[in-house]
This record gives sequence, C-alpha cells and structure tokens, in this order.
Amino acid sequence: MKRELSGSAGMWTAGAVLGMVFVGSTLPTALYDFYQSELNFSEITLTLIYSAYVAGTLATLLLFGRLSDQIGRRPAALAGIALSAAAMILFVVRIATPLLFMARFLTGLAVGIAAGASTAWISELDPDQDPERATSVAVGSNLLGLGVGPLLSGVLAQLAPFPLRLVYLVFLLALLPMAYFVARVREGVERPVRRVSDISLRPRVGVPKEIRARFLSPALTGFGIFALGGFYAALAPGMLRGPLRQTNRALIGLTIFEFFVVGAVAIALTPRMRSRGSMFAGLALLVPTLLLLVLAGRIHSLPLLVGTTALGGVALAFGYRGSLEVVNQIAPQERRAEILSTYLLFSYAGVSLPVIGVGILSQLVNPELANLAFAITIAAFALVALFTGLKAGHPGPSGARPSREII
Repeated sequence: MKRELSGSAGMWTAGAVLGMVFVGSTLPTALYDFYQSELNFSEITLTLIYSAYVAGTLATLLLFGRLSDQIGRRPAALAGIALSAAAMILFVVRIATPLLFMARFLTGLAVGIAAGASTAWISELDPDQDPERATSVAVGSNLLGLGVGPLLSGVLAQLAPFPLRLVYLVFLLALLPMAYFVARVREGVERPVRRVSDISLRPRVGVPKEIRARFLSPALTGFGIFALGGFYAALAPGMLRGPLRQTNRALIGLTIFEFFVVGAVAIALTPRMRSRGSMFAGLALLVPTLLLLVLAGRIHSLPLLVGTTALGGVALAFGYRGSLEVVNQIAPQERRAEILSTYLLFSYAGVSLPVIGVGILSQLVNPELANLAFAITIAAFALVALFTGLKAGHPGPSGARPSREII
C-alpha cells in the first residue's frame, strides 16, 4: 500500500490542486476573440458566457459549500478535478456557443467544490499549524493559478496549432497525475459522512444583526476588488486588441498573468500585514488603478497599462486578503461558514455584474464610455467601503485566526 502524503508534501499538493482548478477557470481568457470570430457572437454574449462560470460557482457555494466538511477533503477535491476534466472535454469535442456556456458552468462548479476543500486541507495539513502561512499558501495558489491560465492559452494560441483545442488537451493530461497525487493525500476530516442521505445541502447565508455594520465594509471591498479582477479576466483582452491594437495573444496572456502574479508576490512579501490595514490599502489603491486603467485605454498606452496592471494586482491582493480576514474576525464561530458564504456572494456579484454591465453599455454607447462608467461605479463602492470601515472601527480581536475559505 502506498504511503499517504501528509505534512508539507500533503499541504503543497493541496495547494497545487487549488492552483490547478483556477488555471482551468481562466484558460479561455486569451481565446475569446477566436471564439467570437468562429461563432460570430456579440460582446453581450461574451460577458454572459463569462458569467456562466460565476453562476456555476455561486450554485456550488449555495448548495455544496459545506460538502467537504461532510464527505471529506479528498473526495471533494477529486470531484472538482473530475468536473474540471468534463469541462475540458466539452471545450475539445465541439466549438459551439451552447457548449461554451456548459463548459464554463462546469468550470465554476469545479472551482467551487475543489477550492473550498483544498483551502481547508492546506490548513489541516500544515505541519507547523501556522494559520498565516496556510493563508499565504492558499491565496498565493489561487492568484498564481488565475494568472497561469491565460498565459498558457495565450502562448499556445500564438505559437502552436489548433488554438481552440490544444490548450484544453494539455490541461486535461495534466489533471491525470494531479488526481493520482490527490488520492494519496491524508484525509483531513476525521469522521466523514458515509451515506448520501446524511449529506445536508441546505443553503446557509446571512449576517447577524449585531455585526451587520462591521460586515458592510469588507463585503463592499470584496465586491469592488473582484469587480476589478473580473474586468481583467473578461474584458482586458478586448481592450488590448481594440484601443491598444495588440494582437499577440502571448502578450495578452502575459498581461493578465502579471495582474494575478504581482498579487501573489504581494501576499508573499507581506505575511504579517494586519487585516484591516490590508483591506484599507487595497481600497486606497483601487481608485487610482481604475483611473489609470481608463486613461491607458484613452491614450492608447501599453506601458501605462503594464504599470497599472501591477498596481491593480497589489490592490486585489491586499483588498482580498484583508476583507476576508476582517469577516473571519467579526464572525461568531458557530455561524462562520454562513457569514463567509454571504461575503463570497458579494464577491462573486462583483466578479459578474459590472462585467455584464460593461458589455451591455459597450453595445449601446462605446467601449470607452462603458469603461469609464465601470471605473466610476467601482470607485464609488470603494469609497463607501472605506467610509463604512473607518466608521465601524476595529473588527475584533487582533489574534483571530485567518479564514481558511477562499474564492
């Protein structure tokens, strides 16, 4: 019998599967112009396809958010890998708009199931039981995976044949050894449920009245920060191809890779940054990021976009980590999963709703005005979040354990 992976080996394997499912979630990012040319769909359809991924993740959050607590981390992670593989097969089998919707929805399901299980697993397998290190590994794996996906698809689309199929086949092959190693990692749940009838799928969301005022700031921060991330993942390629006239897909993938990887590096370099200070730093950086982003499109400046991308990556990292930890600090232990699920609903609304709005406005007016409207709206959310956070005061005990949940 093969020896189980535990300790550091198990922790890094759990981190790898977390990063892997997020790689799969952003593989189509640098390829959407190919799909639009092949299938002749509009920008609105493009944003709806992107939002199908968010719908899958939200469905998982509502119905299966506590699944790995019940059946175990290993089965949940393997289920996420299987769903990701099914999505890759749909991408490969046929290039058709309905299949794009289905594949993106399945990708969202895969991320929702595997990410929650893997993040909890990382903390449980950490040999030193250091919550700050576990959080850094989880958030870093998340951001790194989000960046590697568009880089891989962009490079292969630029340099290799079969741009709409090859990258999915490569990723599908990479999932096989990942599943093998995940199956060997020590289980983190001591008494997993054995019968399907004992599994509870009842949604649990809500915020107790006594912490609603303190919850508002991190919730709005999550909305604004992930709106910026959603803009990059869904619409930045169109901005590069349009106003900036960049048709090299490797460059498009590299730009999005920069956004998320700079965020991962920022997390690694500031492991002891206080949660509230991190959240406020993310909000403070969000507003100039949005202004510079609109300006880069307006003056058609690639160097300015590159610099703004780095600034946005830092804003995302600080705002995400800080707001998540603030929510964890104010949440009573007995209702933590419920309150974190509510926070994640705000965050995923931020990922999808502004992106859909920009896509619709781009059809009604023009992309520049749509991007400006996006920037003003999200900046307003950032300012409201900053004001409510300052008014609410300190979230709770400074020694509270960082959350093991992640998007």
